[in-house]
Amino acid sequence: MITSVSNSRIKKIIQIRDKVKIRREEDVFLVEGVRMFLEAPEENILELYLSESFYHHASAECREKIKNTEAGYGVKAEVVADTVFQKMSSTVTPQGILCVIRQLHYSMEDLLKNKAPLLVIVENLQDPGNLGTIFRTAEGAGVDGIIMNRETADLTNPKTIRSTMGSVYRVPFIISEHLEQEVKQLKEKGITVFAAHLSGRDIYEGVSFLEGSAFLIGNEGNGLSEELGNLATEKIKIPMEGKVESLNAAIASSLLVYEARRQRKAGKTE
Repeated sequence: MITSVSNSRIKKIIQIRDKVKIRREEDVFLVEGVRMFLEAPEENILELYLSESFYHHASAECREKIKNTEAGYGVKAEVVADTVFQKMSSTVTPQGILCVIRQLHYSMEDLLKNKAPLLVIVENLQDPGNLGTIFRTAEGAGVDGIIMNRETADLTNPKTIRSTMGSVYRVPFIISEHLEQEVKQLKEKGITVFAAHLSGRDIYEGVSFLEGSAFLIGNEGNGLSEELGNLATEKIKIPMEGKVESLNAAIASSLLVYEARRQRKAGKTE
């Protein structure tokens, strides 16, 4: 059992937790908690740590996956003292299980497998919780993939990972250095790119998302950049009552993708 925070492996975990540069260099991210462990692809688990308390009280389901990960991929579960695990964790009340996960990588082809793909494009979003929520709702609505620029909140940030609730394992994504190029590429492939705008058409009044569609989601305070907004095929708006001018970026994204899902479900039953 590891009993000291001075242990070299523990020091490395803390570095990975705290520094995006290290996560990028090592091509890894951390996940914590029972659910995130149980949903993690076993082939992507590189290291596994259990607190002493968790080791003695883990559920049968957790023990089975730990056994399978050790047997199938040679990943030995390391037991650490509770005090050490507390130092490793990014949460106030850690559940007692932490994994180092190999980062997932996708290509544009992965996002465009379906005949009429549904995509979300994120520009300069800063809140990790918003980004995580977009991943979670994207999975729920059947979105085919998410494209984000490098200036968007770090997907591997522990807070972002937690807020995805496991969707980060299943929703394909691309982190783009040149978001405008990806938008142009999508348009060349016949995908309609929608940007929310006050002068746009009401999404509930004749706007169709039945064909390949991509929604542009901008920064929480400033919205989309003028350059990216001008590349949109069409401008749309979510109708507002009262004095509300705009919605939280994650909520706006959720409304858009679920309206697309509603239309597509309705189209299949007609």
